[in-house]
Amino acid sequence: MDIATIVGLGGAFAMVAMACGDPGPFIDMPSVYIVVLGTAFTVLARSSIPEFIGAIGTGMKTIKYKAETPLQLIEKLYELGTIAKKDGMVALEGQEISNKFLAKGVRMMVDGTDPKLIQKALEIEAAQVTASNKAALTVWDSIKEVGPAMGMIGTLVGLVIMLGNMSDPKSIGPAFAVALLTTMYGAVIANMICIPVIQKVSNLDSSLATNNALIIEAILFIASGGNPRMLPTVLAGYVPPKDQAKLEAIGG
Repeated sequence: MDIATIVGLGGAFAMVAMACGDPGPFIDMPSVYIVVLGTAFTVLARSSIPEFIGAIGTGMKTIKYKAETPLQLIEKLYELGTIAKKDGMVALEGQEISNKFLAKGVRMMVDGTDPKLIQKALEIEAAQVTASNKAALTVWDSIKEVGPAMGMIGTLVGLVIMLGNMSDPKSIGPAFAVALLTTMYGAVIANMICIPVIQKVSNLDSSLATNNALIIEAILFIASGGNPRMLPTVLAGYVPPKDQAKLEAIGG
């Protein structure tokens, strides 16, 4: 679980709530209808139901899931490579592997699949993961764009209602609230939700792309019978400079 996302979003909304004091005046259902539901339906019109739902799921994934570091993967791959070298590929069948992409590659090795087919299958799956993340980013970008626009529409609606009922003082307040709160809601959606989620999804996509490329290279190395002690050296390019010293410790 990514604690930074939870603390960051929770803290940002808490600061706004503390500044607002009594939340009552800041809750207005007509504004919610225009901005929140209006944004959702407009973005849905620009995409499809599976893409929309998938984007929301990807956004939630950034909270619940944290990609492994290249160093953690290399440690695991060294362990698997050592077992395969010592006891054969079949010995990998009982190993617990939490990374689904790596687990697929190991299963294919255990089944004796040709390394070229393993590479092709994993590259296709890696491309699908990247495509799914890119589609999610497109939807979140749309929400970031449409949210403030719906806020502006709500502001115009509120002003029109207010100007059309200037003779009735009681109607001016609610209309003016719609005019202001829709702008606020749009700004909150764009800046406090969409921008952080877009950054997190982009980071996750980059991390997964690096990890999947690392796994493919390592799986092919192990499948070819390479010495697992050489894995840290072969995969050193995937590890950031700050972790290079730790990399040298893998394998003794």
